[in-house]
Amino acid sequence: MQHRIVVLGAGYTGAIAAGRLAKRLRREDVTITLVNAEPDFVERVRMHQLATGQDLKPRPFSEMFAGTGVHLRLAKVITIDVDRKTVTVIDVNDPASTASGSGAGSTASESSAGLIAPESGADLIAPESGAEELAYDTLVYALGSGWNAQGVPGTAEHAYEIAGRPGALRLRERLARLDAGQTVVVVGGGLTGIEAATEIAEARPDLDVSLAAGGGLGDWLSPKGREHLRKVFGKLGITPYEHTEVTGVEAGHVATADGRTIPAAVTVWTTGFAVRPIAKATALEVTGTGQIVVDGTMRSVSHPDVYAIGDAAMAMGPGDKPLRMSCASGIPTAWQAADAIAARLTGGKLPNAPLRYFNQCISLGRKEGLIQLVTADDRAVQAALTGRLAAVYKELVCKGAAWGVANPMLGLPTRRRVTRDQVAAGSAVKEPA
Repeated sequence: MQHRIVVLGAGYTGAIAAGRLAKRLRREDVTITLVNAEPDFVERVRMHQLATGQDLKPRPFSEMFAGTGVHLRLAKVITIDVDRKTVTVIDVNDPASTASGSGAGSTASESSAGLIAPESGADLIAPESGAEELAYDTLVYALGSGWNAQGVPGTAEHAYEIAGRPGALRLRERLARLDAGQTVVVVGGGLTGIEAATEIAEARPDLDVSLAAGGGLGDWLSPKGREHLRKVFGKLGITPYEHTEVTGVEAGHVATADGRTIPAAVTVWTTGFAVRPIAKATALEVTGTGQIVVDGTMRSVSHPDVYAIGDAAMAMGPGDKPLRMSCASGIPTAWQAADAIAARLTGGKLPNAPLRYFNQCISLGRKEGLIQLVTADDRAVQAALTGRLAAVYKELVCKGAAWGVANPMLGLPTRRRVTRDQVAAGSAVKEPA
């Protein structure tokens, strides 16, 4: 009897976890099924580039996982029964799996993980509509997150988002139809908002681009980082609206808390991410926002046969601070979970690598960048790399992350045999002595 591992979601974290497990465990002892709604890997950190008309390199999973023993299941996740240890999915080629939507935003959009965006309010697909159950012994939950409308009126109907490929492609089509001089307002002053605003302004210098930030522009950065950010904004002609809370989105403008209206032929909403609703509907212990509560090995504190990684996990970093939703957080959690699963199944030593930060990499268009060095718990220090060299550094980081996903068996495999009692007991895994 083989130990059945099911990985949900093939973004950075899910794809890396599946590949690492395939490298750590013998094929005779385990089956690894990777469930994803799209047949190719999506570089989420490049969605602002996709939205401005740049084409990304295709990375088919069929090529990435060829010969690894990972079985790809092109399907959407519907529900999880953690008591019965089953996942209900529906194949993407089933007509019932097609969502329909309206408006500019992702009101009924699908992410690369194959889930309805959390703010959509759409019902999950009923089991009788052609769904199928997958049984697991160990589950790796890597369904990530989607955009977060924050409950602001008009956002779902009128705003665009770049949290995933469908949203980025819709924005791409809309930007292409804008005439010179029309206005684009990016709402959200975090990393995603800054990258989106600078990318749009550089690609379309004929547009009037602005950014509305709840705080000061780059106020978490070092003085050197803030100064460089303002310099680039000035060079690209981006208008920053600082300390500005957007309270409503209309077809041609956004409304602010202080009573102003800012013209916006296109509004791009980047105020953060929200996790998918699947986990919250299970018996898993989750936070109020729906993230799965995990221990230091990314294992659910309530269900030891479930691991959560990336944005879907409430994982603690240095200083007992929750890790932020980011690629920088997600990839190390994937390493940690895969190594912990392999260790528990083979009687090996559990990983104890610290989850920490080193820098924040920000692209400011294709020619400029900002690498802000940070403490282990993600606070800016004085040192920062700026300019063209920083842009090259950020590009290398992005390419390196994608390359790591696309080459899951890099190096010599270190496969170990699953202990007999683990194969027989499924997920009733004992801790090594």
